Amino acid sequence: MISCAFCGRANDESSRFCVDCGKPVSPSAARVGPAVSVSAMRSGSGAAGPAVAAPRAPATPHSPATPMSACPRCAKQTNAALPYCSHCGGRTGAQAPTSNVCGGCGALVQPGIDVFCPRCGTPTTGTTPSAGASTTSSLSAQQRVAGPRIALLGESGEVTQTYTMDRGELVVGRGDGDVQFADDVFMSPVHAQFAMRDGNVVLRDLGSRNGTWLFLDGAARLADGDVMLIGSQLIRFRRLGYPGPHPPEADATRRLGSLVPSADIAVLQQLRSDGSVRDSLHLSPGRTVIIGRESGDWLFSYDQTMSGRHAEVRSEDSEFVLQDAGSRNGVAIAVRGEKPVKKGQKVLMGDHVLRMETVS
Repeated sequence: MISCAFCGRANDESSRFCVDCGKPVSPSAARVGPAVSVSAMRSGSGAAGPAVAAPRAPATPHSPATPMSACPRCAKQTNAALPYCSHCGGRTGAQAPTSNVCGGCGALVQPGIDVFCPRCGTPTTGTTPSAGASTTSSLSAQQRVAGPRIALLGESGEVTQTYTMDRGELVVGRGDGDVQFADDVFMSPVHAQFAMRDGNVVLRDLGSRNGTWLFLDGAARLADGDVMLIGSQLIRFRRLGYPGPHPPEADATRRLGSLVPSADIAVLQQLRSDGSVRDSLHLSPGRTVIIGRESGDWLFSYDQTMSGRHAEVRSEDSEFVLQDAGSRNGVAIAVRGEKPVKKGQKVLMGDHVLRMETVS
């Protein structure tokens, strides 16, 4: 008789595989277990020693009284009452030993065979039966601490690095924070923060010099003071309000002026790097303007990062809405306060583009 080095079952000398666990009947198949003996486990002494498997009662796999049948895999005669073929190790169709769940790590163990858990070495005494254990995965510590993921994009839009908000927040900066870009001269030392709020991810600029930009994933209603990034242009939206009536001239002479809409209630301002205004375009109720490099109402022919038809500022009653007009590089708005970030939205910080991969 040959004892299986893995489970201790006695096998016929001609067996190549254990009839009870299916492992090769060879010394190399011995399980690597914890360096604690069974006697030490029972006595509580913790003395070092080799892992010992509880031997099964000797049984001859092929005795005259044993029912034999052809193995479905190799077609050789084997014990039909045992779960594995002694010739090839394949399943015979017999019921395998009931599996229990290890109390230490949740792995499957076999009662009466596994003295220690093959994964973590926890003694199998006191394990509980597993319902549907063959298809149910245990929850690992890594899964429990995982949080929303943010990807760093390369120049062609490929993902070059991913970061996980495992603490519920992620601070980005040039010299401090959870994610640092030391070579980015456009990024402030502490630039922006991602954080969890009521199950959602929000983005906050931390007083950076060049701002934090959230790219649009649809139409956005403009508020007074919003700054847009269109191509390489910084354009600020300002509300003007409705003008009051002009007082009549003393001598009843009418003033000459350009023909304009009845009321300019907002203005778009092109900003220089020092914040001063270089050019402007006034908006009135009912007027929709197109901004682009080649066609539209406001053209920037010298801006190669701007698409031919890049963005649209649309009038809706007395409000104005910004929308991407199918541009290549997108349209972004500077973050003020806390802004929710959706899955797939991109963020520009300094000279780096990040994308929200998951939000939970």
